[in-house]
Amino acid sequence: MARAIIAGGGVLPGLLLQAGPAHVVRLEGVESAPLDAPDIPARFEQLGKLFADLGTAGVRDLVFAGALSRPALDPGQMDAETAALMPRLVSAMGQGDDALLREIAAIFEAQDFRILGALDLRPDLAAEPGPICGAPGAAQGTDAARARAVLDALGPLDVGQAAVAARGQVIGIETLQGTDAMLRFVGASRPGSGGVLVKRPKPSQDLRMDTPAIGPDTVMKAAEAGLSGIEVAAGAVLILDRAATEAACDAAGMALWAAP
Repeated sequence: MARAIIAGGGVLPGLLLQAGPAHVVRLEGVESAPLDAPDIPARFEQLGKLFADLGTAGVRDLVFAGALSRPALDPGQMDAETAALMPRLVSAMGQGDDALLREIAAIFEAQDFRILGALDLRPDLAAEPGPICGAPGAAQGTDAARARAVLDALGPLDVGQAAVAARGQVIGIETLQGTDAMLRFVGASRPGSGGVLVKRPKPSQDLRMDTPAIGPDTVMKAAEAGLSGIEVAAGAVLILDRAATEAACDAAGMALWAAP
């Protein structure tokens, strides 16, 4: 049974390819890194063709990997299968990213594909509970608990996967703009706060379709924002390029740990 990686941006598709041979689906308009694997070119507007091409390649297992944004669709390129699915997709879009990703998974599953998550292929990319680089102090633990509580409260509203707290106050919440934009806001509005970034999935999030991740670039941006620590959810957040991430923490004096 063959596997395919539907590739978005970033290093994750390449990390998942290390788990075994796979085809790589390259969507038009999405910048993805070159990989040593057979390509399946695709368009968002032509799901029917993608289903057929995956079947021809003998693919039954699919994994979505890397950054993907909502595309601008060209109605003139839309095939009959995609046109028939559009009412379902438009309805899901109006309910938030989680609903849209669950609907996309259901569409592929209805074609007899099995959806795998990044952690199914590379469970080693997630951290066990405990310190990863340095250890959190009491104040950092308090700030992390505050950010976690806010994320838990906002989770059912499908708002975001990250928040920053400093001295007991929440000073940043991730929204559609993403973690990087939140960190830039925190750095500009509360420079030198010494706060803590917490990254964890929303309570109802389908980790097969969207697994939160951090990497050395996250550490650098957190340091630029004046933070002192990062907490990730144990077993549920990918640490991309762990050695480089730990080195970045050491260089920045940033504590990094995983919590349940």
